[in-house]
Amino acid sequence: MSAEAADREAATSSRPCTPPQTSWFEFLLQESLLEKHLRKPCPDPAPVQLIVQFLEQASKPSVNEQNQVQPPPDNKRNRVLKLLALKVAAHLKWDLDVLEKSLSVPVLNMLLNELLCISKVPPGTKHMDMDLATLPPTTAMAILLYNRCMNQMQQEKELTENILKVLKEQASDSILVLEAALKLNKDLYVHTMRTLDLLAVEPGMVNGETESSTAGLKIKTEEMQCQVCYDLGAAYFQQGSTNPAVYENAREKFFRTKELIAEIGSLSLHCTIDEKRLAGYCQACDVLVPSSDSTTQQLTPYSQVHICLRTGNYQEVIKIFVEDNLTFSLPVQFRQSVLRELFQKAQQGNEALDEICFKVCACNTVRDVLEGRTISVQFNQLFLRPNKEKIDFLLEVCSRSINLEKASEPLKGNMAAFLKNVCLGLEDLQYVFMISSHELSITLLKDEERQLLVEQMRKRSPRVNLCIKPVTSFYDIPASASVNIGQLEHQLILSVDPWRIRQILIELHGMTSEREFWTVSNKWELPLVYSNVILGIKDNLTRDLVYILMAKGLHCSTVKDFSHAKQLFAACLELVTEFSPKLRQVMLNEMLLLDIYTHEAGTGQSGERPPSDLISRVRGYLEMRLPDIPFRQVISEECVAFMLNWRENEYLTLQVPAFLLQSNPFVKLGQLLAATCKELPGPKESRRTAKDLWEVVVQICSVSSQHKRGNDGRVSLIKQRESTLGIMYRSELLSFLKRLREPLVLTIILSLFVKLHNVREDIVNDITAEHISIWPSSIPNLQSVDFEAVAITVKELVRYALSINPNNHSWLIIQADIYFATNQYSAALHYYLQAGAVCSDFFNKAVPPDVYTDQVIKRMIKCCSLLNCHTQVAILCQFLREIDYKTAFKSLQEQNSHDAMDSYYDYIWDVTILEYLTYLHHKRGETDKRQIAIKAIGQTELNASNPEEVLQLAAQRRKKKFLQAMAKLYF
Repeated sequence: MSAEAADREAATSSRPCTPPQTSWFEFLLQESLLEKHLRKPCPDPAPVQLIVQFLEQASKPSVNEQNQVQPPPDNKRNRVLKLLALKVAAHLKWDLDVLEKSLSVPVLNMLLNELLCISKVPPGTKHMDMDLATLPPTTAMAILLYNRCMNQMQQEKELTENILKVLKEQASDSILVLEAALKLNKDLYVHTMRTLDLLAVEPGMVNGETESSTAGLKIKTEEMQCQVCYDLGAAYFQQGSTNPAVYENAREKFFRTKELIAEIGSLSLHCTIDEKRLAGYCQACDVLVPSSDSTTQQLTPYSQVHICLRTGNYQEVIKIFVEDNLTFSLPVQFRQSVLRELFQKAQQGNEALDEICFKVCACNTVRDVLEGRTISVQFNQLFLRPNKEKIDFLLEVCSRSINLEKASEPLKGNMAAFLKNVCLGLEDLQYVFMISSHELSITLLKDEERQLLVEQMRKRSPRVNLCIKPVTSFYDIPASASVNIGQLEHQLILSVDPWRIRQILIELHGMTSEREFWTVSNKWELPLVYSNVILGIKDNLTRDLVYILMAKGLHCSTVKDFSHAKQLFAACLELVTEFSPKLRQVMLNEMLLLDIYTHEAGTGQSGERPPSDLISRVRGYLEMRLPDIPFRQVISEECVAFMLNWRENEYLTLQVPAFLLQSNPFVKLGQLLAATCKELPGPKESRRTAKDLWEVVVQICSVSSQHKRGNDGRVSLIKQRESTLGIMYRSELLSFLKRLREPLVLTIILSLFVKLHNVREDIVNDITAEHISIWPSSIPNLQSVDFEAVAITVKELVRYALSINPNNHSWLIIQADIYFATNQYSAALHYYLQAGAVCSDFFNKAVPPDVYTDQVIKRMIKCCSLLNCHTQVAILCQFLREIDYKTAFKSLQEQNSHDAMDSYYDYIWDVTILEYLTYLHHKRGETDKRQIAIKAIGQTELNASNPEEVLQLAAQRRKKKFLQAMAKLYF
């Protein structure tokens, strides 16, 4: 700094900041102290106040000699004032959030118009007609700032009529401009105080021709797109109230904003987005426009409730509310708003909603009780006229809303107090006893509380004659026999204790001999072969007891409550042993099935073999020859599947009695499967059992035709039905196969059905499978096979197999081939990639060549091609044993590609393809992409002079990165 300049600086700094002769903004203007003022920690006046004052002074109208008001003069002073206002905005980094909150709409509108003017945007030209890509970066950014702000200001309410009119006219244009900005693929620059000074110095060279076009504050493409996506999403969301279809656009923009924030980070200086507000927008969009892809995005409870309300699926709403009583995830206010909406619909004449309103209100009331809030008036009103259905539902909600094993003592206390208060509020003693005798009440209410409740009921009702007994309050019942019977039947339904069931039935039969108590619950169901025998028992009490014990045992087994099922079956076995050898054998069979289920659901899941006595009992069942014993087919299926799952192939192939092969089709099928597994390692000529198994399955999948002879003597086909010549029906076969878990057996049966699927004449795309070569390649009578049923079976079996082991690459390839054959290319790619990922530690190791065969790679290539991902096609062509240059070059010529194009060039290791890309981009004049291709070629590890090991390592590294990128895209 020169001495003269230093003296001037010292003199300036020693002057007072606000001399009395001039106002502060004039002082700043005259002395050029704006930058120094703005650098102060807390400048007074604040920057936004400066903008207001500068623009107000610059827009003051003038008065001529005739005292007529004239527009503000375009003189040097006003131009400098406007420039100073722009410099203050540049100091604030053009943060629209700050500017919108602090400036009035007219002032902000004036500021942005000045920005357009100084950025040389032609006045009167529609921004939507301008090609942003060809404009200087600062000019394009000025247009974006203007349209972002216009797009947001249209949502304000307190606007002057003139500005409101302009904004409404420009709203759609602004949206088009912002949409066009999302297609830009270059960084932009926004004016700074320095570039504005340059503009003032070089007024004739400011349209991108001077340093000012690239010397501003750099805004990266991703930051610009992130902010614009957010602004567009907000605009579309506001429009959605009048045009619901626009919500889809809002959803797309908000979720793209989230993706970009994840890329650039939430601390970006130039991207001011309220992430909590963004999360709220995304959640609202999920509710208003739920995603159609249910495999990639799970619906939130909010979305589920709104969808159910829209579709009228009110039972599902009740189910969600009951489940929420355990998790407390839905806010109480939201649940109440749902109830209000239902009440409004009911008041409009929809009487069917009255019951729904009560049920939703009951769910909300239980939630209030658990959280310690008072019971709502609505519940008391709806419960003024209780009935059995309402009380049953209330008790069900209470039971499902509390986990007694994990619930805290205050939670249990709240529920107990609620049940007690409901009892005290009821007048009908029958309903009182329904609640007080419920299992939940007995568990939660203490003995003294139940005693007190009985005393209060006794004082209130003279009809009740109670004697205090040293037993539970269940026996303290009114004199009415109907109430006695009703309460006992209720206890009979709930109890799973065999001794208690016996006691209840003894009491019931002591009260009346006219009732058949096995009919009390319609959920007590027995197979017809069992009920025919049991209902033939002459003693009514024994008949009811045997029926109910077995029905409850089967139900407990179905819901995997194996401990209670075992108790019930054991009691039933002890009972029937006294009088019926036939029923004794039935119970032994059911207990065998229960033990199989118990082992498979317990230690069997970890691979522990079953005990030898269980295997012996299964063999004994299969070899049993008691023709008059009722049996369920499921027991035979489970026993044969059990032997296959635990690889008891020796028994099935060599030791099973011959008569079983003729009498039990599941044993026959199991024997063929076991023999095929044993013969599999041998030479192809020795696989005769495989041929036998093939013929059996073909026969099962065949159809028989019925013909009719007309009056003219002609024979016509009238119907095809499943053939009865097979050893079982196809549905029975599928049911049996879905009980298998041994991988080799599942692989064998899958390959058989895949081969059967492939032999049809009109097949276009074969499905591949392991061991497919062991099956015959043709069928003598193709017309007899129901290939449609075969295709359905293949899909069902693959789905089941993957539920057993989702990481079996062979099964994943079959699933991918099925999707490929049915033109579902995105899903096919998902499973092809998953198959490679599971056998290569997510591609950190090389995928075995027997998994990614040339056929698999070619199908992946075709999938990418049909999805218009042409760069991916070119990269996959390198994976083939002989690189397919023709396909690769043809795909690279495509300009309408839906993938990331040049960002994939780093995954190409074949120099020939890279050289072709360089030529192609040069021919098209695409300089930037040509440079990317040249950079990829120039990597030293791709030098043709490198040793083969180096080249292979370079290829393997690029394969790994490419497949991982593809997996993230399609998983």
